[in-house]
Amino acid sequence: MTPANPFEADPDRRQIWELLVTRDIAAFVAGNWSVVAADFDEAGFNGVRGAGHPDDWSIAYPDLASYRDDWLRQGQEFNRMELVGESRSDFLHRATRLREIEITGDRAIAHKKFKGVAKTADGADFSLDWQTLYFLARREGGWRITGFVGYLPHPFPAAAEKGPIGAVAEAAQHVTAGPYSPVLTINPGTLIAISGQGPIDPTGAIVGADIITQSRFTLENCRRQLACAGATFAHVFQVRVYLSSMADWEQFNSVYAPYFQSPFPVRTAIEARLWGGILVEIDMMANKVSQ
Repeated sequence: MTPANPFEADPDRRQIWELLVTRDIAAFVAGNWSVVAADFDEAGFNGVRGAGHPDDWSIAYPDLASYRDDWLRQGQEFNRMELVGESRSDFLHRATRLREIEITGDRAIAHKKFKGVAKTADGADFSLDWQTLYFLARREGGWRITGFVGYLPHPFPAAAEKGPIGAVAEAAQHVTAGPYSPVLTINPGTLIAISGQGPIDPTGAIVGADIITQSRFTLENCRRQLACAGATFAHVFQVRVYLSSMADWEQFNSVYAPYFQSPFPVRTAIEARLWGGILVEIDMMANKVSQ
């Protein structure tokens, strides 16, 4: 489902958003470069790979043809994957954010961010976790992309200057949640902690009456919260499990085990009286640097 353009009242920013989000995703999923070819300033285009320290940045695409060829290659690889529960287009729209577009005269910079995790049919996690600065110029007929600095980390390491602990803007909890953060990143974005998750949907309703159903829904809530910080179960190193009855331990493990691979996270299990009479609650810590 294509999201609404957030710049409907601003003709310039509306066009740039449509160019960099709607048309780019449609063309990428279709593997059809002709859809976006006219959106580039071919004569002046170049693309910089911005991964790592700025001293290591390099011109990855000295001309539009080299970028086009790699764009098509990446699209073919992406489209070979079968995603579970959503289309490729829906996933890309879910993982893409473009809320900051600076325009000065006939020049613009667009801050496009990618953050999201999708499940593939073979059980793997596919993650997008970077950001790109696009440079554009106003030409006859509209805006054109003149170049970009891509594959920058998201969040950018400079965020550490704001403090060692940061909230995750995309994270949300069910409506009955109290005064706590669902997800925090530490130092910054290296360590990730998620608050206790239960079998509770966004409306506050408890899902399932048995330990199997509740365990699976709880683990999917954990997956969603980790994904807000760009992490997956592969990044998790510590798990705490709270069960209303240790008699459910064997059934809980039968649901839990397939979510992880060796080496399994360290884990503590506690029998506890849980909120609302739920049968299970789980919190986790993850380390993105470990992967």
